[in-house]
Amino acid sequence: MIKKGIILAGGTGTRMSPLTKAVNKQLLPIYDKPLIYYPLSVLMLSGIKDILIIVNKGQLNQFKKILPNGNNLGIKITYAEQKYPRGLPDAFVIGKKFIGTSNVALILGDNFFYGQNLTKKLKACVKLNKGAKVIMHPIRKASSYGVASINKKNKITKIIEKPKKFFSNLAVTGLYFFDNNVVNYTKNLKPSKRKEVEIVDLLNKYKKRANFQLNF
Repeated sequence: MIKKGIILAGGTGTRMSPLTKAVNKQLLPIYDKPLIYYPLSVLMLSGIKDILIIVNKGQLNQFKKILPNGNNLGIKITYAEQKYPRGLPDAFVIGKKFIGTSNVALILGDNFFYGQNLTKKLKACVKLNKGAKVIMHPIRKASSYGVASINKKNKITKIIEKPKKFFSNLAVTGLYFFDNNVVNYTKNLKPSKRKEVEIVDLLNKYKKRANFQLNF
């Protein structure tokens, strides 16, 4: 069962510059609230009430003004800083003490999820005891995403980051559910050519253990 969640709200937001020169992109408004409220609501819909938000170094006070501690929402919010972008799995290194012996969910702070039966699917995902689950979504341009192929049992058979040749239209979204092995698996990841640890490499470690499940 997953009772803890991490929101990774770092990054430089270069594609949204100059807006993000002064404000973290996760604090920019989407309709009537800051963007980070949407991934936060996804964790809350899943029943997760203990949440760690990872932010860029020097931006902690900006977030705390909007989301101090979660008391008004009936949840617990704590914070940690990321010195510089080191890849998505770095969230599990930064959040090691927060995770402890628990299983954990990770959602990106700039992701927006909606859809029919979303809450039902989230509730099913947090029941995870062993392995990992990911949320996937059909897309048109596979070369822009991490993409996975599946078999008839909804097991992932192949995962590639931004494939040059088409093999699947299922993109791995920014919402993941892991057992407690995720901390040790992340420690053993080697940086890619981008000098960051890659989420696809972490997912492939789980795939090799034959306990990797899929939801989309």
